[in-house]
Amino acid sequence: MSVGKRIYLKREMPDLEVMKQFKTIPASNTADVMSRNSAMNPRINLVSKPHDQMMVGPAFTVKSRAGDNLLIHAALNFCNEGDVVVISNEEDNTRALIGEVMMAYLMYQKKIAGIVIDGPIRDIDEIGNWDFPVYCTGTTPGGPYKEGPGEINVPISCGGISIDPGDIILGDPDGVICIPKADAAVILEDAKKFKEADEAKLEKSKNGTSNRDWVIKSLEAKDFEIIDDVYKK
Repeated sequence: MSVGKRIYLKREMPDLEVMKQFKTIPASNTADVMSRNSAMNPRINLVSKPHDQMMVGPAFTVKSRAGDNLLIHAALNFCNEGDVVVISNEEDNTRALIGEVMMAYLMYQKKIAGIVIDGPIRDIDEIGNWDFPVYCTGTTPGGPYKEGPGEINVPISCGGISIDPGDIILGDPDGVICIPKADAAVILEDAKKFKEADEAKLEKSKNGTSNRDWVIKSLEAKDFEIIDDVYKK
C-alpha cells in the first residue's frame, strides 16, 4: 500500500438522524458545548449565497498537496450525494484549487451538501452567487497543478481542526465546525439545551431584564481594580 497515494472508498458514517438535527442549531451553539475548540480558523469563510444557511453532512476528506488538485478531481468521481467535501491544502494560499466547472459538477451532478477548502478558489463572479455552500480562504486567478500526491478519506487538518472521514461538518454564515461522529448524540442533546438557554438570554437582553452581576463578581474574583477616576500619566 502506497502511503500518500491512497483512496479509501468507505467511511465509518455518523447516525443520519442525529446528524440531520444539527441543522436546526447554530454552529456557534454547538461549538460552545464542545469547549469552544471545534471551529475552523476564520480564514475559511462562506463565499456563496445558499438559500438554506445551514450546511450539514458527513465529511468526505481530501488530503491535497499544496496547490495541487489531482485528488480533488478524484473526489469528484468518488464522493456521494449529501457529503461535505473537506479539503486540506497544507495552508497554501497561492493557487486556486477549484473553479466553476468542477464546482458545477459537484453541485448539479454529485449533489453534495457543500464544500470546505483550506485554500482559494476562482470564478467567484459566478460561484459567489450560487445557491450552494462554498467555504474557502479567498480567491485567486492562479490555477493548480495536477500531479499529486494526496489521499482520500484519511484524517486531515482543515482550518486548524482535525477531521476524520465521516465526522459531521456543520456550517452557517459564521463559519464551519467539526462534530466527532462518535460523540455526536451527546453533543446534540447538550447543544439543544444550550440553544434554549441562549434564546432565553437573548430575550432578556431585548426586554431589559438581563442580570449582569456576574461580570463584577468575575472581575473581583480575578483581582481587577475598578477606579472611579481618569487615567493619569
